Amino acid sequence: MPDGADNFYKSDKVTKEKVTFKNQYRMTVAGHLFLPKGANKDAKLPAIVVGHPMGAVKEQGADLYATKMAEQGFAALSVDLSFWGESEGEPRNAVAPDVYAETFSAAVDYLGTRPFVDRNRIGAIGICGSGSFVISAAKIDPRIRAVATVSMYDMGAASRHALNKSLTLEQRKKVIEEAAEQRYAEFEGGKTKYTGGTVHELTADTHPIQREFYDFYRTPRGEFTPKGSSPELTTHPTLSSNVKFMNFYPFDDIETISPRPLLFVTGDQAHSKEFSEDAYKRAAEPKELVWVKGAGHVDLYDRVTLIPFDKLTAFFQGNLK
Repeated sequence: MPDGADNFYKSDKVTKEKVTFKNQYRMTVAGHLFLPKGANKDAKLPAIVVGHPMGAVKEQGADLYATKMAEQGFAALSVDLSFWGESEGEPRNAVAPDVYAETFSAAVDYLGTRPFVDRNRIGAIGICGSGSFVISAAKIDPRIRAVATVSMYDMGAASRHALNKSLTLEQRKKVIEEAAEQRYAEFEGGKTKYTGGTVHELTADTHPIQREFYDFYRTPRGEFTPKGSSPELTTHPTLSSNVKFMNFYPFDDIETISPRPLLFVTGDQAHSKEFSEDAYKRAAEPKELVWVKGAGHVDLYDRVTLIPFDKLTAFFQGNLK
């Protein structure tokens, strides 16, 4: 257990409630609503939506962030992206970037109609892949007044090019062909295949990045299996749908989010830092890129001694006035 890791943090300063609501496609979205304890039901609080890492669920990272933000006086809603966790969507673990982004807007629908929330003061935090989904949502939803990303993955670029642009065009085409063939198999009733995700055991040859994810998803540090799912499927998207990320370009037109502010938080040791750097370069002012010294990618999921909650609090307090 790394120093400061506290994914399942609980606070006696907040209340937690399971909630559900519909997205624009009439699919049920599940979330956890955290409120400052003793908050007046007519308080008109500022609010924050928190999205979990790609392939994870709200109990992995998002609940922690939501709890910490609720301690600072925000109404904070952690959500399961559609097709994952307790949210609806079939087949399970399907990749649908547009619907993932819709989860954030649906969460704004919900929060903005609560009597204790000021609908003009709603922001969002996206962790890992949700960083790219919340940017996609914010580009067409001005109700999201401020956006912070943490350890962001651009799931489009990561799928098209892999880290450090290490995937060749021929390799990409092979991935696409395999997914296309799998559609025939599933259309004819064949077994669903899954891809990517986190390995289930370590060997001498396991890549350091996979070891980093394993340390969170496959150990008591962050392991969580939603009801109705199984450890074997945790973090693994369906093979036939995963190529939909190839058509996902969340940073195109990112400058149109301005003058709403963007905060990008990444570790200076994170294997994913190229995505925060790219987004920051493309975004218009106001924007800020915060480097967390000594932090890797997964460190910012749960290591409360490294996560800059003070910075996140100041960002949203200053921009959700």
